[in-house]
Amino acid sequence: MRTIRFLVLILFACNLSAVETLRLPNIFGDRMVLQRDKPVRVWGWAKPNAEVTVAFAEQSKTAKANGEGQWTLQLDKLTTSFKGRELAVSSGAEKITLTNLLVGEVWVCGGQSNMEWSLRASRDSDLEVASVDAPHIRFIRLPHVAWPDPKEDFPVANEISSEGNWRQAIPEQVENCTAVGYYFAQRISRRLKVPVGLIDVSWGGTMAQHWVLKDTLKKFPEMQPYLEQFDTAMKAWRDGGEKEGADKRYAADLKAWEKARAEAKAKGAREPRRPNQNNYTTPANKRQPGGMMNGMILPISKMTIAGALFYQGENNSFGTSWKPFHRTFPAVITDWRRVFGDEDLPMGLIQIAGWSTRRSMTYDMNHHTNVIREIQHLTWARFKNTGLIVTYDTNSNGSIHPGHKRPVGERLARWALAEVYKATPHKSNKAIDWRGPIYASHEIKDGKVYISFEGETARGLRLNKDVAAGFYIAGKDREFKHAHARIQGSQLVVWHDEIKEPAAVRYAWSNLPHGTLMNFRELPAYPFRTDTWPLTPHQSTGAYEVKKISK
Repeated sequence: MRTIRFLVLILFACNLSAVETLRLPNIFGDRMVLQRDKPVRVWGWAKPNAEVTVAFAEQSKTAKANGEGQWTLQLDKLTTSFKGRELAVSSGAEKITLTNLLVGEVWVCGGQSNMEWSLRASRDSDLEVASVDAPHIRFIRLPHVAWPDPKEDFPVANEISSEGNWRQAIPEQVENCTAVGYYFAQRISRRLKVPVGLIDVSWGGTMAQHWVLKDTLKKFPEMQPYLEQFDTAMKAWRDGGEKEGADKRYAADLKAWEKARAEAKAKGAREPRRPNQNNYTTPANKRQPGGMMNGMILPISKMTIAGALFYQGENNSFGTSWKPFHRTFPAVITDWRRVFGDEDLPMGLIQIAGWSTRRSMTYDMNHHTNVIREIQHLTWARFKNTGLIVTYDTNSNGSIHPGHKRPVGERLARWALAEVYKATPHKSNKAIDWRGPIYASHEIKDGKVYISFEGETARGLRLNKDVAAGFYIAGKDREFKHAHARIQGSQLVVWHDEIKEPAAVRYAWSNLPHGTLMNFRELPAYPFRTDTWPLTPHQSTGAYEVKKISK
């Protein structure tokens, strides 16, 4: 049991470096997992200039706090351990003891609601939750904290809170675990025979710019309206008397609402909507550019981790929110690598699924989700040590929250095992397959389009149940029609009887993609298009031009 644990809801609001007592950041706690095979950073606060000793796994390391009480040290590389051990931190008469710590693989799970989506809410939770028996898989869900300025720690209400405390994958605790993260950890743990720790920093409804350093965002012209909007909101908050002024406005509006409600009731009319108290709080702790980076990523950025998983993009597909995405999504990779101090940090990126029902060919061809998926694909192509996971086949009903999280987590595990851990199949020296067919090139001849795919991704190219679905073709008039398709060796042949001179083919290119192209592992093909024609996203202004954003 942790012998010293402060209620940091008060401390969080002040400068933590001024705390003159021994303390660890809240990411350290009972039941946590430490990273194996790398030097492990441990840090915290103590009395200014005090000596601090950390003991773990037959190691003892000492550091001296600076004049502000901050200290950092590094444990030597740790080996895998399923045995729960103590980590002891001492300074003078003060001592902190953490219990039941394992050593294995630690992954950060970030993004928006589809990463936050709990195991309890996933499609097969009725079977999985009751039968899980994996106490060596540990997870911590950070509280939602956004802030205009960098924070050194995140708040924890108490030691039994469902947020900010490490939990185990057992029926009594696992329900709130990120489903994608859980299925990923399950596979990684089974294959590598290691404990796995998941740090869940996801927050529903967030955009890429929320997870990027504010100084980075200031360099992007497309981000200026968002930055100005937040600055305006903060100025209005200060000019309006901050909390005191907001409380007065809420009380006045509530009183006016009560009067209006009574009048409506007397007339038999529809009652007005009650004022939402959340609208009378500071913009500082709401979604904002750089806010989640400051409040959730920087507080854990000294952690030694194996890599990160990032599932986000849905909210950048609304309205004009796609416009900064070609800058902010790559910036998530560069900034996370920067703050975690690892320029090669492995990052598994998850391509968004479809989330709205089909309406028309024009609507499909220009939908915002296509823009987001293409930018995600282009970003993946730019960065080493990244993987891109296809998810369009996990949705069956147009919900923005597909219930099938197991395929997503297991495809992430395929990527990590193949690319990060260099694991191979049983009795084989070949890498584990993790990618579906990836478009490489095309040739037009005799009124048909012959499409080739990258290397091994096309091995065993096939159409699911021998049904061609998700293919579109257009001539020079750029009017798309549903196309026929067949497999010819390692190539895909696409055509339409009425289009004698085809100019472009698209696959799984719609707001709710339905595609049947896969390889012998039944891994779905990545959405693609052979053209670079501008798109006109709905409910938006301006055109999306891949030639411009890919430079």
